[in-house]
Amino acid sequence: MSFEVWVALAAVLAVGVLLVLIIALKVQEFLALLLTTILFGLAVGNTPTELMDLIVGEMGDSLGQLAIVIALGAIFGMILQRAGAAQRIALTLVERYSDRTIAWGLGLAGFLVATSVYIDVAIVILVPMLYGVAQRTGKSLLHYGIPLCAGLSAAYTFMPPAPGPLAASGIMGADIGLVVLFGVICGIPAVAVAGPLFGRFIGRRIHVVPPASVAGPDGTSTSPVNEKPAEELPSFGSVVVALLMPLMLILVGTAGRVLDNESTVVALLTFVGHPVMALLITVLYSMWVFGIRRGVSRAGLQELAGNALGPAGNIILVTGAGGVFGGVLVSSGLGDTLSNAMRDASIPLVVFGFVVAATMRISQGSGLVAMVTGATFSAPLAESLGASPATVALTCIAIACGGAGFSHVNDSGFWMANRYFGMSVADTLKSWTIMKSLVGIVGFTVVLALSPFVG
Repeated sequence: MSFEVWVALAAVLAVGVLLVLIIALKVQEFLALLLTTILFGLAVGNTPTELMDLIVGEMGDSLGQLAIVIALGAIFGMILQRAGAAQRIALTLVERYSDRTIAWGLGLAGFLVATSVYIDVAIVILVPMLYGVAQRTGKSLLHYGIPLCAGLSAAYTFMPPAPGPLAASGIMGADIGLVVLFGVICGIPAVAVAGPLFGRFIGRRIHVVPPASVAGPDGTSTSPVNEKPAEELPSFGSVVVALLMPLMLILVGTAGRVLDNESTVVALLTFVGHPVMALLITVLYSMWVFGIRRGVSRAGLQELAGNALGPAGNIILVTGAGGVFGGVLVSSGLGDTLSNAMRDASIPLVVFGFVVAATMRISQGSGLVAMVTGATFSAPLAESLGASPATVALTCIAIACGGAGFSHVNDSGFWMANRYFGMSVADTLKSWTIMKSLVGIVGFTVVLALSPFVG
């Protein structure tokens, strides 16, 4: 057996080991990725000392910018969550849209909210707010809930600064501005098809009555959600400005890099549009608008920031471990082996990234782990192929599509939807699983349509 064949076989075995650790042995994702990396590194001939040096070096390289951006994004999302930003978006759009067009407004609301608020938190806050709308109209809760969740799913998996696409972008070394741009282009059709169109279809076939309450962790009946009074919510305009600010600043930075000259204006655009600066400016704006101006003390803001960094730490470590795994794959020469095989088989990079992420998503459930793994295997391949920045960014969206779709019983989001919609498992598979799969498939279809024009 040649060394190249052994490296490819070892990579396949490494994926199998990773799945066994996560699914069968319930090992935490960071530890599972780290253990898999060590086993793979030793199997392909690294000495223990070389391997440890490589792991430590790659961890630092992977998390330089990314750790700061994920931490700032988590703080931003926590501030918006505590201010009631998601509730304000939903209330305003429900008030402004008619019963005929409200599904489109809910899809938009989900897409705006999920760029900065964790999807499970958004479901807990927003889905119970639809109970009254469904009761008033007599329509199935799915008629309203599916469009909302489609918007949440698309933004949370396609759009930085959400954790999954941010992690994939960091591992792939992608231009985040281009990832945002392609995320919007691919996300809008995905939301339209999986949201209002599918919501109307499935709502006519499965009539879901809003649950009167949602079971708490101990099995007792609890209030669906702790809503803020409308007068205590921030204004709609201030929330929209905050949600769009990091995305617009990042796109400004991308424009500055495209112009690529020595003028002061271009230097300023590039500076404020750097992902770290874009999110730092947004966090400071949010602390002022949703914190200090609304009477939150400095100690309260400090507590909010501290609470946000706990969940962010896990995302940072998983992403760093994925980067380490990718670095070891690169050092093994796997990228060259795969690129030669893919050239012979005429498999595009975007297809490879989607298939790896989708396989991991179906196998172990976590969208984040699926995207990290898809990016980990695609990064050395992109480097070997000499992929352009636009192709790398589009591949990140393809990976996100694989990580977004195919949610079923091994995904915590599946059971959250099952609980908050009050459905049977069978109906959750017919509605939630198909909606998530449509988000991934439609998004990936747009990726395939764009890929011939992206050089």
